[in-house]
Amino acid sequence: MQLWLATSNRGKLIEFQTLLSKIEIHTQGELKVFSPPDETGKTFEDNARLKARALKSVKTGVWVIGEDSGLEVDGLNKLPGIHSARYAGPNARDSENVAKLLKMMALRSATNRKAQFQCCMVVYSPEGKEFVVNGQMTGNISEKVRGTDGFGYDPIFIPDGETKTLAELGLTRKNQISHRAEAIRKLGAIFETNAASPL
Repeated sequence: MQLWLATSNRGKLIEFQTLLSKIEIHTQGELKVFSPPDETGKTFEDNARLKARALKSVKTGVWVIGEDSGLEVDGLNKLPGIHSARYAGPNARDSENVAKLLKMMALRSATNRKAQFQCCMVVYSPEGKEFVVNGQMTGNISEKVRGTDGFGYDPIFIPDGETKTLAELGLTRKNQISHRAEAIRKLGAIFETNAASPL
């Protein structure tokens, strides 16, 4: 069974490979000709569908996934949200996005540090049937960067029930509790039910 991901994010690829170890996983980066779509949607699902449809137009007869995820901070009116990957600019590095978020919270004197990671995946079967799965992880924003594992906002996100950031907890723990892990588990159930060759 082949699964193609509409992503160029290595961190996301590793999480998929870890959680779906029995599946042959490929990404858009392996295609000689592919232009990722502009993320013009207003929701995570909108953008996930744009990515999935773009990849499906060039990869037929296989499972295709478009995924969009991001961080919503209550004290910043749910920002950065769908702009999480480019919060500090179109080509911002993870460290720049994290720095901007902490700066904005300091400027607004945000005492409410509650936040949640959201994940939405739009999935197309080889026959073109669409499925949508979601995942969420709630927690709080730390006051400073802590830890070196992970990517994105992992160094400043403390999941509910934990005292360490995701970057301190490490990939094994993250893959037990994260928003993407929740969505991927739902994805696995879809494959079990709909794949021609069950896992």
